[in-house]
Amino acid sequence: MPKITRHPRLRTLVRKGASGQRWVYYYYDMRGEGKPDIPLGKDHAQALAMWDELHNKKPRDRGRIQEAISSWRAEALIGTPENPAKYTNADTRRDYTRHLKRVEAWCGAMAWHELTLPLLLQYLRARKGKTQANRELSVLQLVWNHARMAGLTQLPWPAAGMKGSAWKNPETPREMEVTDEVFEAIYAAGDQLLKDAMDLASATSMRIKDVRTIPLPPGDVLRLKASKTGKKVDFDVNLSQVLPDLLERRRANKRALHLKLLTTPTGREVSYAMLNGRFGKARAAAAEKAEKTGNADLAAAIMAMVQRDCRKYAADKAESIEDAQKLLQHSSPAITMRHYRTRADRVRPVR
Repeated sequence: MPKITRHPRLRTLVRKGASGQRWVYYYYDMRGEGKPDIPLGKDHAQALAMWDELHNKKPRDRGRIQEAISSWRAEALIGTPENPAKYTNADTRRDYTRHLKRVEAWCGAMAWHELTLPLLLQYLRARKGKTQANRELSVLQLVWNHARMAGLTQLPWPAAGMKGSAWKNPETPREMEVTDEVFEAIYAAGDQLLKDAMDLASATSMRIKDVRTIPLPPGDVLRLKASKTGKKVDFDVNLSQVLPDLLERRRANKRALHLKLLTTPTGREVSYAMLNGRFGKARAAAAEKAEKTGNADLAAAIMAMVQRDCRKYAADKAESIEDAQKLLQHSSPAITMRHYRTRADRVRPVR
């Protein structure tokens, strides 16, 4: 009866030196196919991993980009109870997972030296979604940096030393100026819950998903925490034109059994779908009203506005770019100016 082993076709070769030294080498047995044995190295754990890939016909990840992708995904996006995922924001994890799936299918089977700058450029040019292609390669760069720190490769990122604007697809920020007329038209067409949400978002510049989770303050100071950055900021309600009334209405709602500032009239917590649906209906009603009065330009501007533009509206309401940067909690005024600030700076003539 042949010997039963947990690792069929795994051969071990022991060599002894003149002084009694022993060297152990592992091979994958190919004699049955009339081919030379495949060397698996001297490390037992590595040899078993390579044996598993060969014997069970698994894709060979070791030494390939896929190895780093799997490692980074487990560490940054999945995590464990002992070591939570690096990225805790649900939207970030969802976006990174989607981007990673794209690049994984494209270059996961490549060896490190096979991925070159010309191939990156080819991917960018061939991809129909130009902005998404940029995001996907940004995630791939995170994986590459992870691989270098983990010792999976010593090669530098193929585009190292080059500015993104020099090799990535050009991006043009979305141009949308939310005027008072546009904002107030949608605001007037909304119910009280939508008005409260728009007041909160435009007064504090908080993102819609964060507006839903603002806690009811015990006093007159709103403590807000951005889910994307984790930054905290306090707002004095008494310095706002709209927040005192909102706070008073919320405290008067005795049906609410939760401690969130935003609530439905029946006391339910507010979901994103609730606000999204209400905003869509209010926008459509406001645009239809503008069309009926013969103002097609206003109707088009109304339909171009989306919920997140309340943050852009807040940036334009700030007195200066520095105030807008602080309000939006950006690390640089350049980010605020490029993506949010549409209001032209007023300067005084010199003569």
